[in-house]
Amino acid sequence: MTTSGSTAPVSGLDRGRGAPALPAHVAVIMDGNGRWAAARGLPRVAGHRAGAEAVRRCIRAAITRGVGCLTLYAFSSENWRRTPDEVADLTALLRYYLRHKVAELCREGVRIRIIGDLSRFDADVRDEARRAEDMTAANTRLTLVLALSYGGRADIVQAAARVAFAARSGTIDPAELDEALFSRFLLTADVPDPDLIVRTSGECRLSNFLLWQSAYAELVFIETLWPDFDEHHFDAALDMFARRERRFGARPAL
Repeated sequence: MTTSGSTAPVSGLDRGRGAPALPAHVAVIMDGNGRWAAARGLPRVAGHRAGAEAVRRCIRAAITRGVGCLTLYAFSSENWRRTPDEVADLTALLRYYLRHKVAELCREGVRIRIIGDLSRFDADVRDEARRAEDMTAANTRLTLVLALSYGGRADIVQAAARVAFAARSGTIDPAELDEALFSRFLLTADVPDPDLIVRTSGECRLSNFLLWQSAYAELVFIETLWPDFDEHHFDAALDMFARRERRFGARPAL
């Protein structure tokens, strides 16, 4: 059920005749790095490093299968509660990949978008993040959204605050506020809502990820720990998505 990288992505909302539905936007909660390392008697940072390689495999799978947008929950707002050593390891790994791997993604036609509260990172990480966005802004093959210091509730709160400010300044009429207009104030305003959300490691929850945007997403939970995730797991998730009937509240098709 794979497609070539040159094939335009088919929206997950539209099932073509004789072809499986392909989600336009896949989002992934990458879970299990710590358990992967512990099972091997390794420090947690080894799991994060192995997880970074799984990220590369996931991006490659999204490109070759023709998915238009891939969002990765790379660092949640709750991750700041981890030990200082682990936070330092995570940010060091993030810094390395932003500095040394963005050019490779750019050559592959990947556009990088970053969402979340970057103010909590050091200035050099913020600079690298913005450089990555600027360098890849014109690319169209895949939009890669990195959720960094991101929380779904905080996203909704900041959107509500921006709506309130816009209403107070007269930019919008509160009487005209609806879901579509509100969505324009979210951090994901320039990408479609996810059609498919995948979580690894067997946990079955969203963990404060894209709470507004996931209202009608198909959810797939797999037992595999994130460092072991590869293109076969990606294909399996796409296959499960293709076999589901998405009704968006309507009656099932007869």
